[in-house]
Amino acid sequence: MSEQEDAMATPRRFAPDAGVTLIEMMVVIVIIGLITAIVALNVLPAQNTARVEKAKADIQVLEQAIELYRLQNGRLPTTSEGLQILLASSGEGGTPTAGYIRRLPDDPWGRDYIYISPGEKGEYDLVSLGADAQEGGEGVNADVGNWQK
Repeated sequence: MSEQEDAMATPRRFAPDAGVTLIEMMVVIVIIGLITAIVALNVLPAQNTARVEKAKADIQVLEQAIELYRLQNGRLPTTSEGLQILLASSGEGGTPTAGYIRRLPDDPWGRDYIYISPGEKGEYDLVSLGADAQEGGEGVNADVGNWQK
């Protein structure tokens, strides 16, 4: 057998000090943890901002539907009729009527938008109570309403 074939036939033995030490593993885990923390701190505020912007966009769409309803019916929907009146329904004689909006969106926190007519801040108020679901608040907990532009 040649020297080269002999080297291929014998299994390689690792030196006793080969491998990864516990300290090296801990350093890698700490680095991964730091990177994760940095990413989380940068992504979470952007998610909250996106939710507030979605609420504003939803309110604008609902405002347009309310204004179209007002143009066709000569009045605003009442508080008791709510936003449901903007959806397609069956009219006189069971004939389906075209809705002013395809579906009612939930606010970004999974709750219904609140509609009050007459409103406290305008002809009507259309509002999401924010992340905390309570009136007032600051930041992501602040109310988002049609009176804000």
